[in-house]
Amino acid sequence: MSTKMKVAQISKPGADFELVERDIPEPGPGQVRVKVEACGVCHSDVFVKEGLWPGLQYPRVPGHEIAGRLDALGAGVTSWKKGDRVGVGWHGGHDFVCDQCRRGDFAMCVNRKVTGIDYDGGYAEYVIVPAETLAAIPDQLPAEEAGPFMCAGVTVFNALRHSGACPGDVVAVQGIGGLGHLGVQYARKMGFETVALGRGKDIEPLAKKLGAHHFIDSSAVDAAAELQKLGGARVILATAPSAKAISDVVGGLGINGNLLIPAAPNDPLTVSVFPLIMGRRQVSGWYSGTARDSQDTLEFSSLSDVHPMTEKFPFSRVGDAYQRMHTGKVVFRAVLMMES
Repeated sequence: MSTKMKVAQISKPGADFELVERDIPEPGPGQVRVKVEACGVCHSDVFVKEGLWPGLQYPRVPGHEIAGRLDALGAGVTSWKKGDRVGVGWHGGHDFVCDQCRRGDFAMCVNRKVTGIDYDGGYAEYVIVPAETLAAIPDQLPAEEAGPFMCAGVTVFNALRHSGACPGDVVAVQGIGGLGHLGVQYARKMGFETVALGRGKDIEPLAKKLGAHHFIDSSAVDAAAELQKLGGARVILATAPSAKAISDVVGGLGINGNLLIPAAPNDPLTVSVFPLIMGRRQVSGWYSGTARDSQDTLEFSSLSDVHPMTEKFPFSRVGDAYQRMHTGKVVFRAVLMMES
């Protein structure tokens, strides 16, 4: 076995990706080494690329949509074995001892880590991660699908299953992109009356193919008014990070409706409070999820025939993959494929 590996690192904020060789690292106590097979390219990787995360140390290897196989186990890791298929997502570990961890809410750990930000991520042939970050990948899921499920997938799946909506409720997905195209599939498979909100009539065939019962072209009609014709949405899942687009659909919420936001716009929302009060409506955010949430996502996706739409790139074209993602040209998730 070679003692060297290739990684794609950012040496300083705003720099281009550098393909360099490093020594293959050894896992410490409680850690594992994953041989990466595929890694999704997520919009959140911009935090590393452009230096937008406070305290980020360089050089840094991004990547938090990792699919691969366990290659080595550190001391004390007993519940996994070498060769297991595993995924690693945004949630990069927790301390187990803070008040939130003691309540079992590991995602809200006050000392939580982020894969590819607090330590090197999956734009590499091998990655070292804490054992608590691992999710088992079902045999039926190829690595290029499992990777995007570890961030885009778990974010919308977890948000919807905790949204308060019940089967038969009207659930709208705003934005048919990297998150939204999965959100529509999950909403349909969970038994919701699924509404896709997009800009342009040309999106409707894809929205219907993904499982939407209804499509609303928000560039041509008042999307909020159209949602009210359906009785009002129990949940609007806002996946397009546009503050104006999100603010415009608040009026489509029904009684006890929840505007649920897993995608963060840079600008503040503009929301009228009186309708929230009068209809017990709410605006809330959603944070990705833990490794167990990711594993639930993988298992549900496999059982329910949910698939991400991906464009695959060889690892050597990491810069091209990032640019396709960053400019919004990719359909819908870019995935780096490692050489076997």
